[in-house]
Amino acid sequence: MLFLGMHKAILHIGSNIGNRLKHLGLCKKFIEDKAGNVTKTSAIYETEAWGLKDQKSFLNQAFEIETELDIYELLSSCQEIEVLLHRKRDIRWGPRTIDIDIIFYDDLILKNEIIDLPHPRMHERNFVLFPLSEIVPEWHHPILKKSVAELKNNTQDDSYVSL
Repeated sequence: MLFLGMHKAILHIGSNIGNRLKHLGLCKKFIEDKAGNVTKTSAIYETEAWGLKDQKSFLNQAFEIETELDIYELLSSCQEIEVLLHRKRDIRWGPRTIDIDIIFYDDLILKNEIIDLPHPRMHERNFVLFPLSEIVPEWHHPILKKSVAELKNNTQDDSYVSL
């Protein structure tokens, strides 16, 4: 599968270990260096942990990027950045120095053993929807056929999100 030319991707990042703000800043720099041009940046949101609740709150942020990378190259770059920032994958939904999720890649719908796009749980999570609705409220989920703003307004997630 080839994806030639420029692509728009929406990335979501989060950190809840160590100097969270520094991790987000370094992550953005590495994304610019290794993945593509950041064209939109959300504010930084503080959110409660999702899934495994008994841990420190997260700082979260979303980016729209333009990239020449195909989806697999972009995924590889994101995983490389996580390694550079000392991401450990010991506990599912556990604490992490950085987490980078690809939420959308153009309007691609893809599900295989490597990646699932759009992100399969993004519409259930305030910590994703709030930053996304700030930068791409009109972006339509290609499966659910709803905009990010509609998804945010209709979510069942009651976890806190603050600027």
